[in-house]
Amino acid sequence: MNRAIDKVQESQVRTDLPAFRPGDTVRVNVKLREAEGEKEKERIQPFEGVVIKRRGHTAGASFTVRRVSFGIGVERIFPLHSPMISSIEVVQQGNVRRAKLYYLRGLKGKSARIKRAVRAEQAVTPKESAE
Repeated sequence: MNRAIDKVQESQVRTDLPAFRPGDTVRVNVKLREAEGEKEKERIQPFEGVVIKRRGHTAGASFTVRRVSFGIGVERIFPLHSPMISSIEVVQQGNVRRAKLYYLRGLKGKSARIKRAVRAEQAVTPKESAE
């Protein structure tokens, strides 16, 4: 039974998403539908903030992004493989020591900043054999 579920979920997983971790600043472009009278328009709205949590794997994965807007903290939970998400861009990589950054909720101002990380891109290269 689990193998059948895994096969169905693997077909729903998106492959065009970048690798990001908690502490990274991301810009999530979300598709929104607006109904004006009889016309239905679709536009893309960016939501930029710090990833404070990632959970799950395969089709059920989600992540939480937090930003401070006009002095008020706003958190939004996004399903990772949702068709609502147009694209995800990693703006800045952060260096944190936790997997869940809930402590950022209690901080504000300069104390809520995250150190910048210097990570190499995760390029998969075959290992060269020693001669």
